[in-house]
Amino acid sequence: MMSSSIIFALIFVFIVSAIGTAVVDIIFRFLGKRGYLGNLYPNVRGGIPRAVGIIPFLILSFYMLPGFNNLILIIGIFALIDDILGRSKSYRLGIEWGQLSRGIGIILVMIVGFAEGLGLSSIFIALMVQPLNISDMQPGSTCIVTIIMSIFTILLMLLIGSPDYAELPAIYTPLLILVVCAAYSPLDFSGKIMLGEVGNHTFGVALGAAYYILGGFLGVLVFGIFTTALIAFVRRNNLTRFFRQQLRLLDPTFGDFFMDVLTGGGLGDLVRKWVLKDKQPIVTNPLLISLGFRRLLYNPHARHPKRYVPNAERPIPRLGKVE
Repeated sequence: MMSSSIIFALIFVFIVSAIGTAVVDIIFRFLGKRGYLGNLYPNVRGGIPRAVGIIPFLILSFYMLPGFNNLILIIGIFALIDDILGRSKSYRLGIEWGQLSRGIGIILVMIVGFAEGLGLSSIFIALMVQPLNISDMQPGSTCIVTIIMSIFTILLMLLIGSPDYAELPAIYTPLLILVVCAAYSPLDFSGKIMLGEVGNHTFGVALGAAYYILGGFLGVLVFGIFTTALIAFVRRNNLTRFFRQQLRLLDPTFGDFFMDVLTGGGLGDLVRKWVLKDKQPIVTNPLLISLGFRRLLYNPHARHPKRYVPNAERPIPRLGKVE
């Protein structure tokens, strides 16, 4: 049962998250319009503050349960570095500095998670960064996924009667995530601010912690997959257009959407480059196609990526409504 002190703390957190988000938005806009923020104020729709997710990061790193707050602190710091550095490249390493920072953060979360006694769960908690990062490619999508999964986790904890964790009710963690995200989200839903890597990475690790409290290793694994599927569903229209225009994949399946969320982005493409080099495997098996193996094995670094078109005579549809 929630004590009055916890309830008052959550109300305070909601107010701080809402006001803090508005204040950071104002400050970032003021500095960004004067050219002082660089990658933190990208020229999107006339200029939108990026990394406003620093507010959820600071709140969750402070109010999250002991042990888990260390994981959020680590991933948030390295994700903020990613936001600041942007897509600047190290040509000697063949990787973006931001990607390198993110990768280091993910590895450190795994290491510290093991040290905190989370075992193999720490690996999957860290990997929650990937789907939440992909979800943050359209306004409000990360927030809606975080809110839905927080509510779902709370209801399931109440249904099965999850025991207290670290002397606090099990629902404290997903409820904290829900409150912070709900207070932050209005400006994000309207497309006026961006979470940035610091924000979506924070919510990814935080949700992983909630899943661990719900069901340990199995909870993180199962609900991590469920979260990935939800993100694929939320982003299905945008992904369809992306596949048709950028990947020349004209007939994507839900498996392709799922696999893009699970393995897409810069780090995923970097791994494909290392593994596949300049080759492009062609998937023709119907079962593998339905499971998304065309997207999994799509290599943007291949010499002849256009061979991947299922039907080369069919024209690429123009952007617009999904057919």
